[in-house]
Amino acid sequence: MRSLMLLLATSMLALTWPATSHADGKVDCEMRFTMKSWSVFYKTAKGSGTIRCNNGQSMAVKIRAKGGGLTVGKSTIEDGRGEFSGVDGINELLGTYVSAEAHAGAVKSAKGQVVTKGEVSLALAGTGRGWDLGVAFGKFVIKAD
Repeated sequence: MRSLMLLLATSMLALTWPATSHADGKVDCEMRFTMKSWSVFYKTAKGSGTIRCNNGQSMAVKIRAKGGGLTVGKSTIEDGRGEFSGVDGINELLGTYVSAEAHAGAVKSAKGQVVTKGEVSLALAGTGRGWDLGVAFGKFVIKAD
C-alpha cells in the first residue's frame, strides 16, 4: 500500500510540475509538517510545519484542509514532507490550494497527494497512524504562523 501511494504521488507530481530551472531565478522550497485529520463524509485536517527554501528563507506555517466526498476515518501524519514547484519567493507559497485525493490505510499508512494553486504545485508525502478510506475533494490552506 505504501509503495502504491508513493508511486501515485510521484506520478501526479511529474504530470503537474512546471518546467523550471535555477537559471530562470526560481527558488526551490520544501515543507516539513505534522497533521491530524478525521472524516465522516466531510474531511477536516489541521497541522503545522516549516517551509525552508534554498535561498535561505524560512517560515513557520499552519496547515488546514477541508473537503467532502465518500470518506471515513481518523489519522495522524508524522514526518510529512512537501516539495513546491519553483517560485520567486516564499510568500508565493501561502494561500489556498485545490486538492483531490484517494486514500486507504490502516494502523501504519502512507499518503501521497499533489495540490495546486495557479502555477504553484505542492507534492505531499508522509507516513502516519490511524485508519481511513475514501475519495475526497476540497482545499488545502497554508498560512503564516
